[in-house]
Amino acid sequence: MTAGSTHSSAAVDRQPPAAERARTVAVRPAASLHVAGIGDCQVRATTTTSAGDVLLVVPADGGAMTALRGSPLGDVPARLTVTDRAPFPMRHPVRGLVQLSGWLTPVAEQDVPQLVLDFADSSPVEALFEVGLGVTLVRLNLADVQLEESGTCADVDPDDFRAARPDVVSGAETELMAQQCQALSRLSGRVQRWAGRHDDVRLLGLDRFGVRFRVQGRSGCYDLRVPFERALHGVEQFGAAVDHLLSCGPS
Repeated sequence: MTAGSTHSSAAVDRQPPAAERARTVAVRPAASLHVAGIGDCQVRATTTTSAGDVLLVVPADGGAMTALRGSPLGDVPARLTVTDRAPFPMRHPVRGLVQLSGWLTPVAEQDVPQLVLDFADSSPVEALFEVGLGVTLVRLNLADVQLEESGTCADVDPDDFRAARPDVVSGAETELMAQQCQALSRLSGRVQRWAGRHDDVRLLGLDRFGVRFRVQGRSGCYDLRVPFERALHGVEQFGAAVDHLLSCGPS
C-alpha cells in the first residue's frame, strides 16, 4: 500500500505522473473562475480538450465577458480552479484540485464550431447547445498549473499538462465501481484490517495505477493507494487487476 504522503521513488513510480493527474482533475465538472479586476465570475462549463486547449463556457453578459470587452489588450489574467470530489459521501470529500492560471481570451468566431466539437469530445455538457445564445466560448492561455492533492502541492509544466491525457480508469470509475462492487468491498475490508478498527476506511477513487482509499483516524486523515502489479492500459483490464490484488496474501 502506498500512502498519499509518501515521496519515495518507488511510490512515485506507482502512481500516475503529476501532469496526468492534473489533466484527470481538469475535466471534472466542478469549477470556479476568478478574473483580475472583477473577482469571481460565473462559469457554465469548462474542459481541457484532447489538444490541450482549456475552454470555458461563460455567460455573454457575465463578469468574464465584461472584463474582456473592457481590456485594451484583448485578454485578462484569470485563474480557473477545478475541484475533484469523491464519488461517495465522506467527511472530507475533496480529493484534489487543479489551479490553471493564465490569460482569458476570446475565441475567434470561425473557430467556435470546431472548438465546440472538441469540447464535447472531452466533456459533453448541455451548456454547449447555448453557445451563441446567451453564453460564449472563451479560452484560457496557460501560464501556470498547480495540482493539490493528499495534502501536497505540485507545480506542473504547462506543456506537460497539455501533452498529458486524462486517466482512462478514473474517467470510467463510476461504472467500474458498480461493476466491481463486491471485489472492491473485499479490498476495502483488507485495508480496514490493515488500518485498524479505530480508523474509518472509505473508497476514494480508481486510476490505472491502483485503488485509492481515504483513511480517517482520530488525529486526522490520509490517502493511500493499493497499487496494481502494473499500470493498466484500458478499463477492460480493471477487473482482472483487482482480482489479482485479492489473490495476494490472506483474505
